[in-house]
Amino acid sequence: MDLLTTIIMIISSYLIYAQLDNAGKYSALLRTVDVCVKQAQEILATPQMDIYGEDIQPEHFDISAENIGFAYEKRKIIDGVTLHIPEHTTTAIVGPSGGGKTTLTSLLSRFWDVDEGKVSLDSRDVREYSMDALMRNYSFVFQRVYLFADTIANNIRFGQPDAPIEKVIDAAKKACCHDFIMQLPDGYDTVIGEGGASLSGGEKQRISIARAIMKDAPIIVLDEATANVDPENEADLMKAIDELTREKTIIMIAHRLKTVRHADQIIVIDGGHIAQQGTHDELMQSDGIYRRFVESRREAASWRL
Repeated sequence: MDLLTTIIMIISSYLIYAQLDNAGKYSALLRTVDVCVKQAQEILATPQMDIYGEDIQPEHFDISAENIGFAYEKRKIIDGVTLHIPEHTTTAIVGPSGGGKTTLTSLLSRFWDVDEGKVSLDSRDVREYSMDALMRNYSFVFQRVYLFADTIANNIRFGQPDAPIEKVIDAAKKACCHDFIMQLPDGYDTVIGEGGASLSGGEKQRISIARAIMKDAPIIVLDEATANVDPENEADLMKAIDELTREKTIIMIAHRLKTVRHADQIIVIDGGHIAQQGTHDELMQSDGIYRRFVESRREAASWRL
């Protein structure tokens, strides 16, 4: 083999390898696109909720579930749950991880529609309400708080963009976040990064609570709102929650015993069913999941109460 032939073979081999390498990269990209397309098709195939009900204003804010069921991808998540949450009371929903707590709370708030039974607000099926009319009555405080890349004032008045600064400050004081806001370079005009990256978890939670106080809805849903909060922020956060929940109907997914034990009723969800229901004292008198959880910290490691 002469030198020229050798050079041609080397160049040809390189060009072929480069093309095959590119083909491999495109193959991985095509697989990713295929997965995304399938996920989009699943979303588009999901039946849409009917959000165009009546513009109803309830007189009372009690919530009931009658033999409700819900399945996801043909797997039953909630099955045959019946409960009543009286107006102006606190209901704690607890249970093992994966037991159905978040799904049940989502159904009670009509994030999703039930497959069986019905959820009622003031004795009317929540599906009779327009979504706007229904959501006027709910405020939500989640474990993971999302804040916008905007001023702190605008993050608090989110949903009420025309609210005066005096109302914003009043809500912030009630949520125990006024003091740390005033220590920021521009106070309420301080622009925070997207997601509130410059704030601690407890500070973001209190801003979220200030938002909910601004809305002043009669029903408050707390989804593990005190989880993963450092001890320095916990006392202020609990004060803020006490202010938010005063004279409201409360549904909480809670993870701390001291939060749960003072609830008017505790609902223990396990495997999509109500395993136990009652006050802390009542549940402690029976040999069930709740008492075993309270008595055994080792078992509690597998819970998200």
